[in-house]
Amino acid sequence: MTPALKEWAIAIDALTSGKMILLLRKGGIREVNGKFQVAHQRVWLYPTYEHQQPQWLKPPYNQQIQSVPSGWHPTPVRLTSWADITHIFATTDPAAVPALLPFHVWNESFVLEKLRWKPRQPLYLLLLRVHQLQTPYTVPYQADYGGCRSWIDLTPDRPTALAFDQDPTYPVLTDGEYADRVKAIATLTASWESQAESSNQSPPPDSSATPR
Repeated sequence: MTPALKEWAIAIDALTSGKMILLLRKGGIREVNGKFQVAHQRVWLYPTYEHQQPQWLKPPYNQQIQSVPSGWHPTPVRLTSWADITHIFATTDPAAVPALLPFHVWNESFVLEKLRWKPRQPLYLLLLRVHQLQTPYTVPYQADYGGCRSWIDLTPDRPTALAFDQDPTYPVLTDGEYADRVKAIATLTASWESQAESSNQSPPPDSSATPR
């Protein structure tokens, strides 16, 4: 079995072209020893089409897709890239919604809905170091790849297929470019955390108040 992360095809195109490094998730993440972790740090990026809708995307991405019938999927499925999940942040702060807009393909309404869904559960920010295949790989579609879940295990059609180091790949961003984008997003998350901490602190007592 080979781990894969499902995501809208338009988002995977943006990741693979180096236009973004960020995915947003609710669930599928666990906390171990105080750190958010995923089951697999290195994953194939598996494109999905059924749920991507123009009304949930920013321009110009909203003009680059067409709605498909429920249950539709390509046969076979074309894989163009894999990624290392290098950082995971979490937030419940509504300020994250407008602040993150420059870093992904979705519009504000979509991210706000995602944040509000299961409000006690944080919105996870996954930062991906993406590598593109020089020659895309195709996998036969299987029914267990469907459904509303983020993580799947691909079954290759030959033993050496889908090995991350088997076929030539290249990172879509340089080390410096990727580090700069990580820093920008990490700086935002740090600012939300500091604001939350300050808002949770009790104000100092008013020394001018008359004792009762």
